[in-house]
Amino acid sequence: MKAIVDCNSFYAACERLFKPSLHGKPVVVLSNNDGCIVSRTDEAKALGIQMAGPYFQHKKEIEQNNVAVFSSNYHLYGDMSRRVMEALRMLAPQVEVYSVDESFLDLDGIEPAKLYEYALFLKHTTEQWTGIPVSIGVAPSKVLSKLANKLAKKDKTGTNGVMLLQTPEQQMDALLRTPVEDIWGVGSAGAGKLRLFNINTAWDLRNMNEEWARKNLGGVVGVRLIKELRGIPCIEMKDPRITKKMIATTRMFGKPVYALRELKEAVTTYTARAAEKLRRQNGAAMEMSVFVVVSNNNGLQYNPYVRSAYTRLPVATALTNVLIHHAAEMTASLYREGCKYIKAGVVLSRIIPANNIQFNLFSPPENINVQKLMQTIDNINFSMQHDILKFAANGTSKNWKMRQEMRSNRFTTRWEELCVVK
Repeated sequence: MKAIVDCNSFYAACERLFKPSLHGKPVVVLSNNDGCIVSRTDEAKALGIQMAGPYFQHKKEIEQNNVAVFSSNYHLYGDMSRRVMEALRMLAPQVEVYSVDESFLDLDGIEPAKLYEYALFLKHTTEQWTGIPVSIGVAPSKVLSKLANKLAKKDKTGTNGVMLLQTPEQQMDALLRTPVEDIWGVGSAGAGKLRLFNINTAWDLRNMNEEWARKNLGGVVGVRLIKELRGIPCIEMKDPRITKKMIATTRMFGKPVYALRELKEAVTTYTARAAEKLRRQNGAAMEMSVFVVVSNNNGLQYNPYVRSAYTRLPVATALTNVLIHHAAEMTASLYREGCKYIKAGVVLSRIIPANNIQFNLFSPPENINVQKLMQTIDNINFSMQHDILKFAANGTSKNWKMRQEMRSNRFTTRWEELCVVK
C-alpha cells in the first residue's frame, strides 16, 4: 500500500503556527512580488477567495472580512517542510518527498487490518511534533492515494483527515465521486479531451481498455494511469538520492530593471545559488544558459518576450567564480539599452558527478584550495541561513529583489527574528 501525506494549506498553516490568534480566522499567502494568492485557509475559501486569484482583485473583500495577508516567507516554509519530512522519516520505513508539502510513503510492511490505525497515528504524531495539520490518503497505488487524499481534505470532519481505499467497494465509491479533472496528472486541459469520449468521472476512465489508452491517452503513460486507477501500482517510489540532471534558479524582479549592472547582479546571484545546489549533490555542470524576460508593454497589451544565451563550459565545474564569469558574459550579450527587464534565470545542465570530471590540455585542473573555499562558504551560509559570504559581483543594494511587503518573521532561521514569549 502507498500513502501520501499532504500538509493542509501549508503556507498559511506555517503563518498560523507562530500566531495562535489566527486560528479559526481566514488567512491567505501571496506569491512572489505579492501578485497572486497561493495559499488559503478553509475560512478564506468559504469567503469565495479564489486560488491563484490576483491579490488586487480580492483586496476589497479581504479588507472587509479582516483576512490576514502575508507575503511568501520561503525561509520559514522551507524549514517547516524539512521538519515535517524529518518527522515522517522517523515514523515510516520509506519516504519520497514529492513537493514542499507532500510526501509519498511506502506502507507495504504494515498489516492490512492496522493500516487505518497507523495512518491516524502518522497524522496525529506529525501534527503534534510540527504543529502543521496534514491529511493522509492510503491506497494500493500512488494515483489512488492522491485521489483518497483529495477526498480526505474535502471532508476533514467526516474522515478525520484520513481516507483509506483498501477494498474494491471503497475504490469504486471514491472513483465515482471524483470528476475526471481531479485525477492526478489529468487537469482541466486533459479533462476537456476526455469528456469528448463521455469520460466524466475517474470511474469512467478506470473502465477504459488499455488499447484505447495507448491510442488516445499518451501511449504507455495512459496505460499506466488506467492501471493505477485499478489499484495496480505502476509508479514506483523514487530513490531520494537520485541527483538532478538540470538545476535552474529563476525569479521575477521586485521592480523592473533597466541598467546592465543591476541585471548582472541579479543573474550572478542566481548563478551562485544554482552552483550551491550543484555542489550539494556533488555534481559539476558541462553546460550553462542564461535567459532574461523583456517587457514589451506598449500601453495596449502585455507581451513579454525572452532572450537567452547558451555556452558549453571548457571543463565541467561547480565553482561559483567560474560560473559567474560565464554568466556575466552571457548577460552582457543579452542586454539592450532602454529595455525593461522583469525576470531572469540561470540553468545548469549536463550534470555529471564531480569526481568524474575530465580535464583537457588547454584548461588547468581546478585548484583544490578553491574547492575548499567553496565548501567553507557553503557551510557558513547554510549555518547562518543567509548570504553572509558572497561574491562582489552579486552586488549589495539588490534593488531588483522580489517584493515582500507583508512578510512575517523568519521565526526558525534567524536569531534576531525568534518568536518572543511574554
